[in-house]
Amino acid sequence: MTSVTRALVYGAAAGAAGTTALNIVGYADMAVRGRPASSTPEVTLRALADKLHVRIPGEGQVQENRVAGLAPLTGFAAGLGIGAVLGLARSAGWRPGVAVQCAVTTVGVLIGTNGPMTVLGVTDPRTWSVTDWISDIVPHFAYAVVTVGVLDRMDPAA
Repeated sequence: MTSVTRALVYGAAAGAAGTTALNIVGYADMAVRGRPASSTPEVTLRALADKLHVRIPGEGQVQENRVAGLAPLTGFAAGLGIGAVLGLARSAGWRPGVAVQCAVTTVGVLIGTNGPMTVLGVTDPRTWSVTDWISDIVPHFAYAVVTVGVLDRMDPAA
């Protein structure tokens, strides 16, 4: 396996672990506070499909089910993709301390996930409450900590 391939694979695997952590923290928050799931992934998927002039197949409940299945997959794609980028950055020599890696990864994943929603007009972070920000940052920070930690264990010298 080439070093670039290894960096991508290790990064994506670490991103998968981080995505699992993000989901656990998010679902735990829903359970503790009794809050509903966010509808922004589905709304974002529909807005993106409209923007790209792509029709989501099906009608009525069939289409709703497809959207419900596809929307979370976009989060997995973002998590694995950002992990892969982190793996590449580390293989290229970017090796700050763990705290800096976690901070940069947290900001990267916040931008990677909230950026498209903001650009598509699904949400506006400028209008979020402190509680909204905490509810968004904490799971993304969990993603970063786990992704960086797993990548450190998988390939400490890369």
